[in-house]
Amino acid sequence: MATEPNFSAELRTLDTLQGTVDLIALNAQAVRTSIDLVEQMISADLSKPTPCADWTLHGLLTHMIAQHYGFAAASRGDGDPALWKPRPLGADPVASYRAAAEHVLAAFAEPGVLDRTFPLAEFSAGYEFSGAQAVSFHFIDYVVHSWDVAKTLGLPVHFDADVVEAALPVAQAVPGGDIRLAPGAAFGPEVAWSTEDRLDQIIAMLGRSPEWTR
Repeated sequence: MATEPNFSAELRTLDTLQGTVDLIALNAQAVRTSIDLVEQMISADLSKPTPCADWTLHGLLTHMIAQHYGFAAASRGDGDPALWKPRPLGADPVASYRAAAEHVLAAFAEPGVLDRTFPLAEFSAGYEFSGAQAVSFHFIDYVVHSWDVAKTLGLPVHFDADVVEAALPVAQAVPGGDIRLAPGAAFGPEVAWSTEDRLDQIIAMLGRSPEWTR
C-alpha cells in the first residue's frame, strides 16, 4: 500500500480550494498566460538564463512541456514515469510549447476531472493525489513559470486578481524545510520580501527573488 506523503496536512488544505474557486478555470488562465509569453520569444532567447537555477529558457521550456504531458496523462490514470521525461523542442519551440499546453488544458477540461485521482510519478511513487491537489500543483507551477518566462524575456506578466488570490493559499501550502534543498526540488527555500505586491510575495514564498534580473 502506498504511503501518504509527509505533507498530508498541506494536501488537505488544497482539497478545500475545490469548493471555493474554479480550479480548472484558474489553471487555464495561468497556462494561457504562459502561452502568450512563450509566443513572444525568438530562437536567440533559448540560451538566456532564467530565475530557475541552472536552467536556460531552453531547459525551462522542456521542463514545462514534460510537465504538461505528465499531468495530462495522470489525469487519465496513467502513472508511467516515462511520460514526465523531457523531449526535444523541435524546429518550432513555440509550436511545441503551445501544443503541450493545449493538450493539458483539454485533459483537465474533461468532465469530472477533479473527482479523479492522479498518479503523479514525479511527485510521489505509488501514491495517488486527489484531482484538486493535482490541479493545484499544476496551477501554482504555471503562475510561477509564467513569471519565470516573463522575467527571462524582460516582459511584464499580469494575472487577474482572482488568479493571484487563489495562488496565495496554494503557495502557502507548499512544504518548506529540507525538502526544498533536495536535488530536483520544485521550489527553493523561501526568500525575504519587502513588497506589498501579492504576486511578488508568492514568488518569494516559492524561492525566487521578486527583484531577479538577467
